[in-house]
Amino acid sequence: MTAVPERDHDPDTTDYDGDQLELEERLSLRRVAGMSTQLADVSEVEYRELQLERVVLVGVWTAGSQEDADNSMAELKLLAETAGSEVLEALVQRRTHPDPATFIGRGKVDELHEVVVATGADTVIADGELDPAQLRNLEDRLQVKVIDRTALILDIFAQHARSVEGKAQVELAQLQYLRQRLRGWGGNLSRQAGGRAAGGAGIGGRGPGETKIETDRRRIKTRISILRKKLRELDGVRDTKRQERRRHQVPSVAIVGYTNAGKSSLLNRLTGAGVLVEDALFATLDPTTRRTQTADGRVFTLTDTVGFVRHLPHDLVEAFRSTLEESTEADLLVHVVDASDPDPAGQIRAVRDVLAEIGAGSISEQLVFNKIDLATPETLTTLRTLDPRAVFTSARTGAGVEDLRARVEERLPRPEVEVRALVPYARHDLIDKIHRAGEFLTTEHTAEGTRVVVRVHPDLAGELEEYAE
Repeated sequence: MTAVPERDHDPDTTDYDGDQLELEERLSLRRVAGMSTQLADVSEVEYRELQLERVVLVGVWTAGSQEDADNSMAELKLLAETAGSEVLEALVQRRTHPDPATFIGRGKVDELHEVVVATGADTVIADGELDPAQLRNLEDRLQVKVIDRTALILDIFAQHARSVEGKAQVELAQLQYLRQRLRGWGGNLSRQAGGRAAGGAGIGGRGPGETKIETDRRRIKTRISILRKKLRELDGVRDTKRQERRRHQVPSVAIVGYTNAGKSSLLNRLTGAGVLVEDALFATLDPTTRRTQTADGRVFTLTDTVGFVRHLPHDLVEAFRSTLEESTEADLLVHVVDASDPDPAGQIRAVRDVLAEIGAGSISEQLVFNKIDLATPETLTTLRTLDPRAVFTSARTGAGVEDLRARVEERLPRPEVEVRALVPYARHDLIDKIHRAGEFLTTEHTAEGTRVVVRVHPDLAGELEEYAE
């Protein structure tokens, strides 16, 4: 064999094999220490865990007491945690009005940026509704994602929507909110200029015309139209059910109140409905209606409605208007308040504001303070001064539930026509109708039939007229 001469290591000679590395070194990735945004730099993979979104809250205190500002931030913290985040810090600035450019002012943005860097946060949540310009300016200055209170509530609704109607309502509210806040290249991509007479660039200046952001807006507008048509169809189904109840003269009671005040728990206590109960904000979005009856046999319906919150987004109220109409059609509103909340009077004001906005402010209201097992005796004494006719309950222990049931039965609308009749035994169907929709005053069984004195609605009074005495 002829020996192959050893190659000289000439630097100009190309080495096509390259540097040969050990297999383990070539297949591995080296972690660069100190690059994590976490406060504690964790190196071992077995000690890492799934991290929640880390947020810093920021608010502007424009009116009211410091306690009101603290309660508002505490509620924002609960909303953020419900959405699935970890709150690291909360900042409040006292101003007469929010800054039109950055919400909190140029100097405070720099301080907020220092807090974001120090805590390793990746999101800032503002306690208020931000204008598109404020949103853009804050994100440019802070270099992290910025959302406002409205977007946070919409996100929670999107997580909790279960029914077809609920999902459509949430999507409609989100699109209405997003339509005014689309960001992109804007007019920079639009080259539709026209000729020199129009002040354009003439030949070569005509471009595609519609920009990406304009296309997105058009698609959002089309999707909103589709959703509104879909919701109108679903409204027809709900309205048919309402008309059926009205035709049979069935009284209706709507349970309204602040979110997480215990409305669903009370509905389960009163009717055994089995509605989802969870210690979370906006756990129930879809209204649930159950039939029940009074001690004397009168049938009525109880409806659990979506909870309210301070500064409920207008787009959300508009999208859920068909659902909230269950409250406007009710004969009695059972207004549930969390007795253990730091600011129950603020809850009452917030709920009544929304009720007035949807046209239910004039309906009879029964105030109920729930969760009395979590409230102190001093707090309960103070709450009794807000409304002498209020009922105090605990859906968890059952305390006061029977008092609430009796109060609801007492305040239900009563039939207006009194009739004295001798109903033949062959017309037992009339006796059944009286049991369902009327009220017996006296009953006597005779050889000819059942002699009754009842209070009924005009339609049923007409059916009893031929047997009247």
